[in-house]
Amino acid sequence: MSLFDLSVEQPARSIPLKDLKDKTILFVNVASACGLTPQYKGLQALYDKYHSQGLEIFGFPCNADVNGPTTQPIYKVLKEKAGVQDIDWNFSKFLVHGDEVKWFGARTEPSALEPEIEKYLKAAA
Repeated sequence: MSLFDLSVEQPARSIPLKDLKDKTILFVNVASACGLTPQYKGLQALYDKYHSQGLEIFGFPCNADVNGPTTQPIYKVLKEKAGVQDIDWNFSKFLVHGDEVKWFGARTEPSALEPEIEKYLKAAA
């Protein structure tokens, strides 16, 4: 299964990922009350800086299963493509461009992803 066969379900709409195939996408499993929540500022900074160039960011709540037998389909595909089996519960990041998927652990600050984001955005331009 391709990541682009899936959709991101939001309360008011469904977003088919096939519509974003030409974008660079950052998927993050987020939490509202953990020691890593200061990363929200860094994620917002990435969005503000790169969205107009083609970056999309999706945050999934930490109650979405990301490991084990009930792993959400999107995380099954992301982990398979990135070559990882189990990920951190909160603030794991997957950077996607086309068929390439890179995983960054929870303690990786969003700003550390900038070189990869810029590389992907330049490749898409």
